[in-house]
Amino acid sequence: MSLANKLSLFRILLVPLFVLCLIYYRPAQREYLRYLALALFVVGVVTDAVDGYIARAEHQATKLGAILDPAADKLLLVTAFLSLSLISTLPDSMRLPPWVPIVVLSRDLIIVCGWLLIVLVTGDLQAQPSRLGKVTTFLQMLTIVSVLLVWPLSRYILWTAMGFTVLSGVGYLRRGNRILNFSTVSRS
Repeated sequence: MSLANKLSLFRILLVPLFVLCLIYYRPAQREYLRYLALALFVVGVVTDAVDGYIARAEHQATKLGAILDPAADKLLLVTAFLSLSLISTLPDSMRLPPWVPIVVLSRDLIIVCGWLLIVLVTGDLQAQPSRLGKVTTFLQMLTIVSVLLVWPLSRYILWTAMGFTVLSGVGYLRRGNRILNFSTVSRS
């Protein structure tokens, strides 16, 4: 297994530890768990960048990596948004409204279902993220970090990230439609 794929697996293994930190976090007694959750999330973000770089620079791109890397990203982000919305013991300063994970999860489900449809029609496993998708992912990651830091401007980052989440979801729908229409026309 390539180093890039090992880093993706490592990122997946960070997810339950991140959730456990938030579940057991208590503002007055266990403040260190918020910082540990933040550190685990940041490590996940960094390994996401590193595994992508390694896969490209060392020519370690594999079919497994094409699935594992985005799955690890989605798992880390969706779990973070769900945790920060659903864990009732978190202070209000760290709680996200319930509609936030719904928006994130809906976009990701649409992307994954569209990708599966494209794979079935074209046989191509490669999913190329758009620039708007990369900006969205960055803003979503920044949202989680700012909420865990209890940064006063985190709500503005959240709203910006959610706007980009919707825009990139629409962009992926349009892109998938073009790919499928081209594929159908070229097979005729």
